[in-house]
Amino acid sequence: MTPLTGISSMATRGVLAELARLYSAATGQRVDVLAIGGVDAARRVHDGEAFDFVVLARDVVDRLGSQDRVDRTTIVDLVHSDIAVAVAMGAPKPDIGSESALREAVLQAGRVGISSGPSGDYMRELLARWRLADALGSRLVRTAPGVPVGSLIANGDIDLGFQQLSELMHVPGVDVVGLLPAAIRRTTVFAAAVCTSSTQPEATRALLAYLASYAADAAKRRHGMNPVAVA
Repeated sequence: MTPLTGISSMATRGVLAELARLYSAATGQRVDVLAIGGVDAARRVHDGEAFDFVVLARDVVDRLGSQDRVDRTTIVDLVHSDIAVAVAMGAPKPDIGSESALREAVLQAGRVGISSGPSGDYMRELLARWRLADALGSRLVRTAPGVPVGSLIANGDIDLGFQQLSELMHVPGVDVVGLLPAAIRRTTVFAAAVCTSSTQPEATRALLAYLASYAADAAKRRHGMNPVAVA
């Protein structure tokens, strides 16, 4: 049986790896998923590289649909993912219980790290609203695509980091402080679709149905995401 191939951002790497193993064990269908920076993943699908499916932020998948790089009729939401705040393991955990407390924590931090993905885009908006961009200056570090914020925290390169919970919660040397305060919480929807370059569209549709089903819910929660189950 020919493997199904997919591409995703790093945010869904862990959950897709687990679900691919479970699906293969249940059906005999091998699934290989390449997880890289979301910007690069979208570019490779846009450029027509052969993949059976893609999993990225919903707005990016919609854009690929408008460009006829994915079959728009197959787009399905998989998970809701929230942004978390993290520090090095054992470091004091700042108060992030309110927007004002989080703003002060950012202002007092040595170096602050944000991602190149959707969470980083939102944090840049938030920092601009707080008028902290100038105050932070070179203390604000935005990672390159595919470089986890957690790795910079663990290595001591940054003191306070923001990224999807799924990308921080399993990184050695990192303590998750919590999610952004409710008043400023931003949830990213990650969606899947069959690529128009797929040579196995029906088999891929069956896989996406599984990824979106209740059977996948427990794995999604294990990786810090909330399911968007449809069947």
